[in-house]
Amino acid sequence: MDAHADKQPPNASGSYVEARLARDFLTALTDADPATRDRAGERVRGWRRVLAGTAAGTLRIGSRTPVEGLPAWVTLDVLHGGFATGTPSAGGPLQPYEEEAARRAGVPEDREALFAHALTEEGLTELWALLDGARYEIAVPEEAALLTVAWLVRAGEADAALELVSELRPFAGRLRFTPRPSDAPAPDTGAVHRRTVADAGAALARRGPNRAVEAQREALGVWGPFADELLRHWLETAGPDHRALDRRPDAGWHERGAALLARYRRLSHEHTLCGRHRDPKSNLGILRGALEEATAGRPLDARRIGLLRHAVASMVRKRGLPGSQRHTALRGAQAEQAALPSHQDLARLVADRLAGLPQDTGAADVTALVAPVTEAEQRRSGLPAGTAVPPAIRRVVEGARSAPLATLVELGVVPSAEAMAELVPQLVAVETATVYRDGPLRALMAANYRAFRNRRSLLLLDLARQVRPEELPWVRAVSAQRGEDARTERSAHATLRQLGEVAVDGFPGTLLPNPLVRELAVLARRSGLDAPLVEELAADIFMGAFSPKFPAAAAVAAELLGGGTLYERYYGIDYTAVLALAEGRPGRTTTRTAPGFAALCRERAGRPSSRGVAANGMVIEQAQILTTHNLATLVHRVGITPASGGADLARRCFATVCRLTGRAHHQPRPLGTIKDAAYAWRQMLFHLSLCDDGTAAAVLARLPDETARHPAHVAARLAPALAGLRLVAEGGSFAADGTAEAGRARRLTGWSTTGHWLSQVPTPPGRG
Repeated sequence: MDAHADKQPPNASGSYVEARLARDFLTALTDADPATRDRAGERVRGWRRVLAGTAAGTLRIGSRTPVEGLPAWVTLDVLHGGFATGTPSAGGPLQPYEEEAARRAGVPEDREALFAHALTEEGLTELWALLDGARYEIAVPEEAALLTVAWLVRAGEADAALELVSELRPFAGRLRFTPRPSDAPAPDTGAVHRRTVADAGAALARRGPNRAVEAQREALGVWGPFADELLRHWLETAGPDHRALDRRPDAGWHERGAALLARYRRLSHEHTLCGRHRDPKSNLGILRGALEEATAGRPLDARRIGLLRHAVASMVRKRGLPGSQRHTALRGAQAEQAALPSHQDLARLVADRLAGLPQDTGAADVTALVAPVTEAEQRRSGLPAGTAVPPAIRRVVEGARSAPLATLVELGVVPSAEAMAELVPQLVAVETATVYRDGPLRALMAANYRAFRNRRSLLLLDLARQVRPEELPWVRAVSAQRGEDARTERSAHATLRQLGEVAVDGFPGTLLPNPLVRELAVLARRSGLDAPLVEELAADIFMGAFSPKFPAAAAVAAELLGGGTLYERYYGIDYTAVLALAEGRPGRTTTRTAPGFAALCRERAGRPSSRGVAANGMVIEQAQILTTHNLATLVHRVGITPASGGADLARRCFATVCRLTGRAHHQPRPLGTIKDAAYAWRQMLFHLSLCDDGTAAAVLARLPDETARHPAHVAARLAPALAGLRLVAEGGSFAADGTAEAGRARRLTGWSTTGHWLSQVPTPPGRG
């Protein structure tokens, strides 16, 4: 997370850290899930290190080098909000694979000894074998360092190797530079996966019984048949209409009743998932309670007899008499359902199927993995052949599907832009490594990039920039091996365009998340494009400054949307003035801030006087409006052409607006959801503005049809926004405060310091 400030931001204070510490402490004490408690406990220890390090002066929050004695390239453990704990990710106790490497080499079990061994003839030979087979894993970037040294030595780059060793040696005893061996090489493919086969198998193996399913199984297999027995027993005392209950029972009736009650107590002890049978007001409870009275020799009072008659009549009416055709058919179907295999057993069977596949990658074809139980599997497991795999288990397996990113988005395996952002580094790693001519080095740099993208961002001040992969010493050491040319630029541009299209087409009503923006920016630099891409800024640490790429992105939007487009008119933008801000700006500016752009955003936000989160959000939102938050850059500079087309994208954005507005109705604090709805609204306007007039008018005319698919309050809440959109589309405009003189028309934006009009409960028709 980047802060934009020249002083300590609000949440860098001890109060923020203490609040997070208290929250995680409570989770560690009270959460029902042991794994969640363990993770929270680890975060508690991290927050305590933050407080202790800050107090001692060994931690400098907001710096690129927050830990005393560690350079910027060292990967750090970072908590929520970008707070470094002071602990390097490649530090801590030796990993099991390091201990095994030390035993195999016959050296002491410490990192300095392992580092020294790696530089011997024997150690270099081992590293070369790992390089050639690509049979290693890089969990943190530091684990690529010694492999890079080995590659440099073999390539005859002795000076570069010695320089790299000199830079690493001071940290040899503290950081993990030894690579971890792997059974299989890392995949070099355009396919991606959300989880590995091993991850999916482990998730299924851990799957316990589904309490709701097992409770239903108990109800159908235990308590339904027992209720039938109680009913039969009471029907022995009923008259011809099965309701009188006036016959005198035979001599054995009480003894059989006592036996039924004894069995009930045993069943209650053995089967504890269902509690309905314990309810004295349920039919089964009424029959059981009356039987307890009768077998104890106590006469039934009028109230008890009335309840008993009602229960018997209700049970007969609902299912028929026990033994009747209707009753027998119903109970037979329920018995079959109760006898179905449990989710737990089916999960284990599917986990066994996964065990036969390569574990460190995804599965290219999951069809056979989620097929019904086969006859061979029935013989081995006892599960009935033909039993279908439940959807919950299928979803786990689908998560391990390996396919092109666009396919995973289309199938719903990647459900959000955030989930997509997690996968993109797999593709960008391969793309960025294509510039290396040597195959083993190319594979190593791709693995290093993937590990680097797991590195969490630091909270930085004064527009400081996060560490980039090329700043790592081992990446710098092989920079001369890069062979960038027109071919690699075209390849990077093609990947950038493809990813941009997948993101915009797949998630049109969502902001591009920052991790995805960073990956796209890497590809833009590789492509040689002047394509400024901007991150979403955090309102709680924003201190009023923007970097020069923001006015650059706004200038791109002005080129695309200037000249009276719907977007420009709706938001009241003077794109001529925006372009003037960028005039005279060199292609690569050295200035760190853009004060003119910041002043324009503050003016458009109404010059909020406070410095709170909402006021910051209003200024940031104006920057997003002016830049279109990357949409203009992707369309105008990158050249994306989403397959859905502008009209369909606009309709889907508005569907997101309606869905979020409906969700806000049920939230006690809906402003976050309203903000997201306003962002989706802005993206709708962008796509509409790229449609021809006729197409845009047709989309606008159909927007009320979408609101009709949602609860009535959605249309009522959005009525001012739709009125404002119609007003602008017909040539009107808003006042400076976003309202219009005619009617209740309002401009929809997300942030407000005075409460948002969209959060107000609409007045019912005919009132007010």
